Amino acid sequence: MAPTRPPVSDTELTVLKVLWRSGSGTVRDIQARLRRSRRQWAYNTVLTLLTRLREKGYVESDPRGAAHVFRSVVTRDELLKQDLASLADRICDGTASPLVHALVRDRRFTAEDIAQLRQLLDELEREG
Repeated sequence: MAPTRPPVSDTELTVLKVLWRSGSGTVRDIQARLRRSRRQWAYNTVLTLLTRLREKGYVESDPRGAAHVFRSVVTRDELLKQDLASLADRICDGTASPLVHALVRDRRFTAEDIAQLRQLLDELEREG
């Protein structure tokens, strides 16, 4: 399993989502994308959030000319897996089944979603 990184704040997650959608960008690029989604954050705010994400190990930066280009090094699925494992540890004493039950109960699933869940359960059953 990958090393556990410090948790991401909601504002850091907003910036991370921009990087997941766009792939990479300078502070100005990311600020412009945030503005299009109605986030009016100052340049220094975006820079601070990217710096924090880099320090936590979620993004990397590559200096290109005068500006650094930032990109995510963690996928949405990796962050989701980390956060769900942390939640299971904290609330369910490390047991995943109550968490899974809570996630699927009272939700609507497509036939494709159900087929994928069945396939996953079959794989888990074969493994263990």
